[in-house]
Order: sequence, then C-alpha cells, then structure tokens
Amino acid sequence: MTIKVYLVDDSAVVRQTLMHLLAGEPEIELVGSAPNPLIAGPVIRKNRPDVLLLDIEMPGMDGLTFLRQLMQEQPIATVICSTLSTHGSKVALEALAAGAVAVLAKPRLGLKQYLEDSRRELVTTLKAAARARPRATAPSTAPSTAPRLDHARSALAGVHALAVNKPVVIGSSTGGTQALELVLTALPVDAPGIAITQHMPEKFTAMYAQRLDGLCAINVREARDGDRLERGVALIAPGGRHLQLRKAGGQYFAQVVDGPPVNRHKPSVDVLFRSAADCAGRDLLAILLTGMGDDGARGMKQLHDLGARTIAQDEASCVVFGMPKEAIALGAVDEVMPIGQVARAILAFDARG
Repeated sequence: MTIKVYLVDDSAVVRQTLMHLLAGEPEIELVGSAPNPLIAGPVIRKNRPDVLLLDIEMPGMDGLTFLRQLMQEQPIATVICSTLSTHGSKVALEALAAGAVAVLAKPRLGLKQYLEDSRRELVTTLKAAARARPRATAPSTAPSTAPRLDHARSALAGVHALAVNKPVVIGSSTGGTQALELVLTALPVDAPGIAITQHMPEKFTAMYAQRLDGLCAINVREARDGDRLERGVALIAPGGRHLQLRKAGGQYFAQVVDGPPVNRHKPSVDVLFRSAADCAGRDLLAILLTGMGDDGARGMKQLHDLGARTIAQDEASCVVFGMPKEAIALGAVDEVMPIGQVARAILAFDARG
C-alpha cells in the first residue's frame, strides 16, 4: 500500500528537494504540496493524505495553529519539520503536545545537503507516522493539569534525599511525548523517582523536560551525569546520549554516556533497561509505552526474567503499537494496560513497600 504524503512548507527549496528525495520511494507518494496552511487546508480536507509533513514557521498561518485545527476537526498523522533554532524547537514541542507524532530537525544553513543526507531518517519517520493512529484533541484550556506545589517540592526534597527509592524506568517513542505527559501530570509530588528514555532529537529534550516540569507536581528535568534518582523527580535522557542507572550506597544515580546508537536510537530504551537490570534487578518497575520498532523489548525481557515488575501500554491507547507489542511477544510483560491507568500502577508499585 502506497503512503500518501502532503507537504506544507514555505521554502521552495525544501519542497523541491523533498519531491526529488521521495520520487524513488515505491512505498511513498508525495501527492501534493503547498507553501502555507491557507492553501493546503482546503486540499487536505477534501483529499485526506496518510501523512502530513508540516513546517512550523510560515506566513499567513503558522503550522502549530493549523495542526491544532486539524486535530480538532479530523486528525491526520503529522510529522513536524522544524529548524534547530530555539524558538523553532519550542514550538515543535508544542506541536508534539498538540498531537504531532514526530519531529524532524532541519538547520537554517546547508538545508538541501542536510535533507539529502537525512533521507533514510525521513523515509523511516514517514512510514512510522503512516502506522500511527492520531486522536482528536479538545480545544486547549488551562495549560496545567497538575498543581505546581513548589513549596511541597522543596520540603520533600530534604525529607526524601537519602530515602531508599525503588526506581521506575519508562521507555517511549512515537506518540510518547503525549503519553508521558498524561502519566507524569497524574503523579503526586512524592511519587517515586523515574528515569525516562523518550526518542527525541538532540536539542529538544531539555525544553521538553522544562515544559513537563511546568505542568507536573513532580520535578522533571533533563538528566545530568551523577544526578540522584530521588522521590518526586523524573529524569529524561538527553537527546544524542544514552541514559543508564547505577547504584551506590543504596541510592540510584544517572549515568549519561556517549556511544553508538542501539536499535537505531540514541538514547536507547534498551540501554536504560539493561543498566537497570544490572543494578536494580527485581526491585524495580519498567514501563514500555507507545512507539515504533522494538527498542526496549529485549531489555524489558531481561528485567522480567529477573523478577522486576513490567507493564506495557495497550494497543487501543497507543499511537503506534510497536515497542509494547514486541515486548509482549517476547513474554516480557506482566500486565498490559491503557495509558490512563499507568500512573495508578506506579503508585501501587510504590505502596508495596
């Protein structure tokens, strides 16, 4: 089956280059393009593509506003193609929160050569997006779904700094930014420490963590080498680096390391899960959320065989039921559940003592 892609980008160079790059792909057809959403809107609504490849900064109407309209009216699997500028990255993160399934980063300079060099990533991302099941979103209301209990955060930081903490590790990819937000915003300020690997481009993870930190009762930040994994804290693997856990003196610490991609990803969920197996064993909860591919499945199997508690997101609530499906097929999962029950499962695990 041919994947029908529609491109919206105000750069004629981008449109021409992408048309050239995709011309030789038998599974992908670029069915049309437009320089802005005002032109693209009527075409897309009449002939719905499988995947929308969308720029952010455009004249007339920006890509984020257009995306929000589409997701409320008729959700389309959307891949954001954003510049690596700080502003562009922040808006791209808002697009992920609004329902985009992936982000492709593009530089301001050397654009044509960059796109040609990134052809494989582009094709892989478009194929993954075509398998996604985007969901309609309600009009945005208040930006926060959890209280910012800063005074409680400060008080608990001292109380729990040296407490033995049973860690939680989470892996996610396509659709994971929205899934993680649902989980983390539902947790109380004294939730157990969480280490997260979310497949995301370099330069995006720090701002993604900052955004979540503003929504959650717990502290959320990009992991730094040597950070203690303590109660009320979620550490997110930085883009372009692997996140591991180590144990010392009854405490768990983050190790941020370089190295080759694992399962085509850097950071890799398997790297996090395997390090957790080495240092935590059965005293741990591992969760695998929505995502394309199989990253995390073998690491979860290792944890499961050691007696750790393992959970996978169910197919109905996944944007892409790839990573959880592979873990289930390996016999690595204790329980499969919808995303809305994951926060409760974290607290139930923590309450076991």
